[in-house]
Amino acid sequence: MNSAQIRSRVFTGAPSAREVARTGRVITVVTWLLTGAVVAVSMSTAAPFIDAHSEGYATGPLLALAVDGCFILGLQSDSTLARFGVAAGLWATAFRWVTGLSTVWLNVGDAALSRDGVGVVVHLIPPLLLLLVAEAGPAWRRAMGGALAEATAQEQAERDQARQAAEQAARAEREEAARAVREQRDWEREQAEQARLERERQREHEAALAREEQTRAEARERGEREARERAEAERERQQRERERREREAAAHADRERREREEAQRREHAQRAEQARRERAELLSGGPVTEKVPEDRARQIVAAAASEGLTVRAAADLCGWSTGWVTARYQESRTATLEGASA
Repeated sequence: MNSAQIRSRVFTGAPSAREVARTGRVITVVTWLLTGAVVAVSMSTAAPFIDAHSEGYATGPLLALAVDGCFILGLQSDSTLARFGVAAGLWATAFRWVTGLSTVWLNVGDAALSRDGVGVVVHLIPPLLLLLVAEAGPAWRRAMGGALAEATAQEQAERDQARQAAEQAARAEREEAARAVREQRDWEREQAEQARLERERQREHEAALAREEQTRAEARERGEREARERAEAERERQQRERERREREAAAHADRERREREEAQRREHAQRAEQARRERAELLSGGPVTEKVPEDRARQIVAAAASEGLTVRAAADLCGWSTGWVTARYQESRTATLEGASA
């Protein structure tokens, strides 16, 4: 973003997408903190008030929690819809107000029946604040949604403008480069034409000299012919030398390839022999009467599976159960199939 864009944003007061998102998070956090406080206050004031006027086991906490839960449901639904700029309608507003007023009554009921004005005000503050936040929050979110769309559109326009400026600069640079190339080609053609004219003048002068001095012309022609023959002989020699070097390079590359293939074959054979010796060493111990450690048992079972031994023979060699050995055989077959498919 250049200085002109920064000044434009400062004077117009358009918020950025990051500022709008940060404000939305602040509203969400504060709303849920207030919701938690109201629920805590309701559990401490509304539950005893309900228990005092209703019979039943845990009626107060359950009813207070149910009312607050419905209020939170309406608050969260309106918040989600407002984030996408959608109005929930009259029923959602009525549901929010009914649950909010129920929360208010459950919190201030005991103080109201006791004619305690201060208590009514004290217990009215938390649910009333939450009710006001429930009304103001969606409006804030819709307004911020519009601001976010405006900020996003402005940032996109700025990016498009910067891209267009970059494309124009690149196009101008390409045109300048093309112009320089054309000028270079025109200069080269002029130089070539001048050289051609100079050669023609030189040939005419030489022809005049040749007509005047036939003998020297013939001698000069013989010298030029010999020079051409030497040049042709030199070109042929260089061509033969180049072909010889190419043949040697091809032979060297082929020899290196055969040597690499032979080294790979030897390495593969050595690895196969090493693996065979390791399997033979693992299987040479004979049957055991006690379980060997699990890591070594897995190695023995893997070697037995590679050598095609039966499950019973592998179980005798490692001391583990045939069920466990069968499971390891199945894992080995699965790994082999996966490796083959890969």
